[in-house]
Amino acid sequence: MEYSNLQKWSAEFLGTFWLTLGGCGSAVLAAGFPELGIGFTGVSLAFGLTVLTGAYAFGPISGGHFNPAVSVGLALGGRFRAAELPGYVVAQVLGAVAAAGVLYLIATGKPGAVVGGFATNGYGAHSPGGYDMVAALLTEVVLTAVFLLVILGVTAKRAAAGFAGLAIGLCLTLIHLVSIPVTNTSVNPARSTGPALFGPSVALDQLWLFWVAPIAGAALGALIWRTLLAHRHDD
Repeated sequence: MEYSNLQKWSAEFLGTFWLTLGGCGSAVLAAGFPELGIGFTGVSLAFGLTVLTGAYAFGPISGGHFNPAVSVGLALGGRFRAAELPGYVVAQVLGAVAAAGVLYLIATGKPGAVVGGFATNGYGAHSPGGYDMVAALLTEVVLTAVFLLVILGVTAKRAAAGFAGLAIGLCLTLIHLVSIPVTNTSVNPARSTGPALFGPSVALDQLWLFWVAPIAGAALGALIWRTLLAHRHDD
């Protein structure tokens, strides 16, 4: 059965909403909670779990992209119709913005609340570890490329059925474990855009990198897959 565009866009909106609320919410509300905070490991798991659960809940409807870079990469990899790309990207960004708005209302719902970095992505002084722009760019390009390769591999027709969501979620967890200190981990322009609208102004100034680098990385991943790894029966 073919789902309508509205159903696909709704699934992408909800999946990206859940990814942003769950992942960024864990960072804003729980990571630094005195004595009981979940830290980088907990935030990494939260992002992985949102993708894992979202993939199984909404993936059958829309494919479970929840990320403009993933949609671009899948289109370049021959797994997604390019004509559907604008609708998916708009739905994903709106979902992330809506989630960031809900998170902002929650985060400011106590006396003396300070939003701080609001789980935004950045480099230089806005990088958790003080990494410069080149390091941030390289991190986001390479990790997004690997993310696309994993997605293309586990969703190929010859891959084991039923495990794609688990593999993708675990991959995103690992990506966060590696890169939170560098950029606070994007690999997803929508996830970066939502919090940037409510966080410090520097996040908007640096947002360009978290569109350019993930999309470039996704394109690189798709190119590697199609030229070196794809089998004619995979798609």
